[in-house]
Amino acid sequence: MKPELEVITPNWPAPDNIHAYSSTRISGESQGVYAGLNLAQHVGDESRVVEKNRRQLSAALDLPNEPFWLNQVHQATALNSSVQQNTAKSSIVPSADASFSLQPNCVCAVMTADCLPVLICNSQGNKVSAVHAGWRGLAEGIIENAVAGLNERPGRLMAWLGPAIGPQAFEVGEEVRHVFVEKFAQAEVAFTQNRPGHYLADIYQLAHLVLASVGVKAIYGGEYCTFNDANHFYSYRRDGTTGRQASLIWFS
Repeated sequence: MKPELEVITPNWPAPDNIHAYSSTRISGESQGVYAGLNLAQHVGDESRVVEKNRRQLSAALDLPNEPFWLNQVHQATALNSSVQQNTAKSSIVPSADASFSLQPNCVCAVMTADCLPVLICNSQGNKVSAVHAGWRGLAEGIIENAVAGLNERPGRLMAWLGPAIGPQAFEVGEEVRHVFVEKFAQAEVAFTQNRPGHYLADIYQLAHLVLASVGVKAIYGGEYCTFNDANHFYSYRRDGTTGRQASLIWFS
């Protein structure tokens, strides 16, 4: 029997009309290296199976609309999902690494398999954003651009850091450390050298630094490790060819 679909609900003080979730790989129709609830069409899984998985997720979460899926390219573009959905053809998947919405029932979504999903909302409950933050996007300003798109006082914003690769598993080279230390001197604390020229990076701590730099101080989550929890999460660093989980947010 197929296991019941499992999702993670953020533990944060968002208004009641904010709906936010991160999926796991539990349940779904995908097989083999994609086994479970793979939601990505770009990783080599069967398209019809991915569509079944997406429909299962939509039904489980009672989504008000199809999620605004992105072609994620590890850069810093943040799109207004409500505007894009009203103007673009449904067959076009825009290239960006974050979306935001100022309209109700518009589902912002990002897919991850080690990179950090960041969900953001305001205390009024009428602005939301979903961010795909790999180290390149973090360095290039994806969080800053998503926050700017919301056009909200930072003190009214809160962020939740969803499942990503943990600080004991994310090894990077000196060049990655250099990029962040050049941007934030205090980023030194997010890197621990584990062998010559290589460091263990804490992507959660780096996201905290970036959010704080734009005035967002209400930050939650950050307790998962996709690499070390193969039962619940896909991990590109662990498996190479694999599926993707999704993090979604909207307001009603």
